[in-house]
Amino acid sequence: MSLTLRAAFGVAIALSVAQVAQAAVTPVPVGQPLARFDKVKPAVHRYLRYKQVGDTIQPLDVWTREIRIEPDKAGVRRLHIVQHWDGATPGAVKTLDSWFELGTFRPYSHVRTTTRDGQTKVEGFDFRPDRVVGLQDLPGNTQAAYDVAAPEPTFNFETDTEFLQALPLAKGYEARIVFHHPGGGPPAPYVFKVTGSEVLTSSAGGKVDCWVMTTDYNHPEWKPATFWLAKDSQVVVKVVSPAPDGSTWVKTLLW
Repeated sequence: MSLTLRAAFGVAIALSVAQVAQAAVTPVPVGQPLARFDKVKPAVHRYLRYKQVGDTIQPLDVWTREIRIEPDKAGVRRLHIVQHWDGATPGAVKTLDSWFELGTFRPYSHVRTTTRDGQTKVEGFDFRPDRVVGLQDLPGNTQAAYDVAAPEPTFNFETDTEFLQALPLAKGYEARIVFHHPGGGPPAPYVFKVTGSEVLTSSAGGKVDCWVMTTDYNHPEWKPATFWLAKDSQVVVKVVSPAPDGSTWVKTLLW
């Protein structure tokens, strides 16, 4: 084989490998029925969040997340997720109230209420196919003028914990998900990868067989965040996120 042919053959193989690698990432478009939406069942999950530097642990908050399936104001059955964050500092409380389409997790509205130092801030958002805007009929909405374009319809990043439950997790699975954190930066696609499995053991000896999933949140220069999701329920059991400053942020299910 001539040098020219070998070079051409090498380029062809490289392109083929790149195409296969790219094809291995599964896009998850908004509005598509999710393969394991049945895993998203009415329940209450409570998490402890803390920051760790070496052997020093700083508690941040306790995070209660409730999944409901109930009628909205128009009487249409929807997925309703209500979150309540109790901060380590007395009086620091945050609540999140979010509505979605059943079966697809298409977001409709999101209201965030934060109380700190005796002051309460209300932020409300309306998810539309091409943008996310401020809720106009929400009293006291400080984000009424909010308007961010969404080149692709976007999921709500503040409910990723429940959203991941609905994916067809399996060895080698990779998902491309467009997320938007209401009030944050513009919507962007993120890749979440199932990198393997692991059995977590609690201090009391309980064991949970988990899928292990990672994402770099579009910062390849950072160490990736790691999620452990129970294989049977696909509930997020634990999340470990190394921070650029050398600290580690941990979220763990209280059970």
